[in-house]
Amino acid sequence: MKNKFLFSTFVYFFILIFLSLGSWQLYRLNWKLDLIKSIDLSLKSKAIVFYGKNVSNFKKITFKGILDNSKIIYLYSLNDKGEPGFDILNPVDINNQNFLLNRGWIPLEMKSKKFDLEQTNFNGVLRLKPKYNYFKPNNDLSKNYWFTLKDEDLFKYTNKTFSKYIILNIDNQSANFPKNKKINSNISNNHLKYALTWFSLAISIFLVYLYFRKNNY
Repeated sequence: MKNKFLFSTFVYFFILIFLSLGSWQLYRLNWKLDLIKSIDLSLKSKAIVFYGKNVSNFKKITFKGILDNSKIIYLYSLNDKGEPGFDILNPVDINNQNFLLNRGWIPLEMKSKKFDLEQTNFNGVLRLKPKYNYFKPNNDLSKNYWFTLKDEDLFKYTNKTFSKYIILNIDNQSANFPKNKKINSNISNNHLKYALTWFSLAISIFLVYLYFRKNNY
């Protein structure tokens, strides 16, 4: 009798765990849908004049800034077709606030070319800087070959501290390099699939338990 009770407790415990995981994924699904909606609204809205403050993710902005062409950063990146290359980033001073302006992507073989830009008026979209990834190689500052925008390396290279937001430039719409990064709300959203998986596991275990109980109790 004791063994049957322990077995039932064990089964119900895992069913509860799976139901909780499924419910959590439904919560994440609603959060992701709200995020996608807010991104869409932001990208379709009129650009806001930006003075370096009141930052938020995916905010469309127009601003005046002073580019630093002496400290251009070449960040290893793949384009939309999976081809390797670099994102070109310039430090930009906006009302005494330091940001990184991602001007777009170039192929690997174009790294030796000069990409100085004499411009002061820009249009862009604010994005949170990607989190540091421990699985990526270390940056090679001497060769200006970057894999991550690590704060410590950025300070060593530029002697500046930057906002946790970068700016994606949307001015250059031509076929020339650097090519703008595509900005849209097509972000991964598999939470419904995950929720159904967890709920299916909970139901399956419960049905097996009922069958076992019917034939063995």
